[in-house]
Parts: sequence; structure tokens; C-alpha cells
Amino acid sequence: MNYLAHAYLSFNKPEVLVGNLISDFVKGKKKYDYPPVVQLGITLHRAIDQFTDEHPATQAAKKIFQPHYRLYSSAFVDVVYDHFLANDVNEFPGNSLQPFAQQVYNTLADHTHIFPEKFAGMFPYMKRYDWLSNYRERWGIQRSFEGLARRALHIKESDTAFALFEKHFDELEQCYRDFFPALKEFSYTILREAGNP
Repeated sequence: MNYLAHAYLSFNKPEVLVGNLISDFVKGKKKYDYPPVVQLGITLHRAIDQFTDEHPATQAAKKIFQPHYRLYSSAFVDVVYDHFLANDVNEFPGNSLQPFAQQVYNTLADHTHIFPEKFAGMFPYMKRYDWLSNYRERWGIQRSFEGLARRALHIKESDTAFALFEKHFDELEQCYRDFFPALKEFSYTILREAGNP
């Protein structure tokens, strides 16, 4: 999953949120450098990623991108899932996405002193350009795809990915709907079992 889902699946727990969002920038045992609840967020992030990657709906979604993007197909699917989450009225009814995004940015801003260097460099852009809210818009997904292509060593372009997203929109949305409720329950169970419901 991408940033919006990881933020949402932190269930409004500030230190879990921080760990969940910085996790990709914290390698291996470096997680033990952080406070225990931040560590829990890092652990939760890694569990979410594994659950997502192994789910049959995600496997089906990745097949849409694999002929063109191979191992990077999962990264495109992660962004796609954030689009459907942002537009899911069961999770973000009415205009609730924007206030949620601002709450996330405010929580993160209170913890900049523990950010890994690369996340610290990225966060101002996330906040300034409101990445989390922009996942709701198709142009926001297009920009996310472009950013992914810029950062990846072996991707030359992202226009094909966006065309595939639009062509297979309904199929990808169904993959999200077949998958996300199970992921939400899985994530909540991890926090509950860790004593942080």
C-alpha cells in the first residue's frame, strides 16, 4: 500500500502513524533505534506490505502492469489502491479526506526530530503539495506514477501505466474492493494483539 493507506491503517494513533510512514526509510534492525510504539508502526507497515503483496486480488491487479513493468507492477498497484481508498465513501465519507490529510501532516510535523534523513527531505513536499488528498484525483495518480518512474532505476516512462490504469479502471477497483476490508481487519488485529487497539 502507499502513503494514504498506511496513514489510514494507523487508526489515529500518532506514534504508530509515524512508524508506519517512515518504515520504508528504516532498514532492518534500525527500527530498534525508535521508541516502542514507533517500532510497532514500522512492524505494522511491513506486515501490511506482505499481506497486500500476497493477497489474490493484488496478484490479479499486478498482472495488468506486469507485461510492461515487471517487478515494479506492485508499486503501481499500491498507488492505484490509494486512489480507490481516497474515493471510498465507506472510509472517507463526504469531505473527510482533507481534514484527515491535515491531521496526518500535523502529527508528522510534531515528530520531525526522529525522521530518517530521506523522509525528512521528502515530507515538506508531501505536505506542501497535499499528496494524501491528491490521491482522490486521477491527475494525482498520474503525478504519482510520474514520480515513481523518476525514482526507479529501470522505468523509463509512466504513461503506459496510466493508460493501463484508465483502461482497466473497473477491474482494478474490484480488486481493491475484494481486498481492502480484509487488510483493514488484519491491520487492526495486529495492533490489538500488540496491546494497542
